[in-house]
Amino acid sequence: MSDDFKQKLDDIAKKSKRKIKAQDKDHSTFWFGLGMFGMVGWSVAIPTLIFLAIGIWLDSKSETAYSWTLMLLILGVIVGSFNAWYWVKKEGYYHDDESERR
Repeated sequence: MSDDFKQKLDDIAKKSKRKIKAQDKDHSTFWFGLGMFGMVGWSVAIPTLIFLAIGIWLDSKSETAYSWTLMLLILGVIVGSFNAWYWVKKEGYYHDDESERR
């Protein structure tokens, strides 16, 4: 058999094993989802609040035509979103690796 054909067979076998394990899981996925929801929320909220506080402080110290609070609020949301994306991606890779080890 060719290497491409063997690779495709291996990919199909991995996907079918993953699908079977996903169907056999118990109801603990609710708690995982709830924990992930909280982690994503805090991953966005904490940087947003930190950047917001810095923006408010900068606005109180300087008299400019630009709103540091608004600019840093937007930057905080962006940083928090990347932070949440990183953690969700990391958790996804962790659970994929864990399912293949069993």
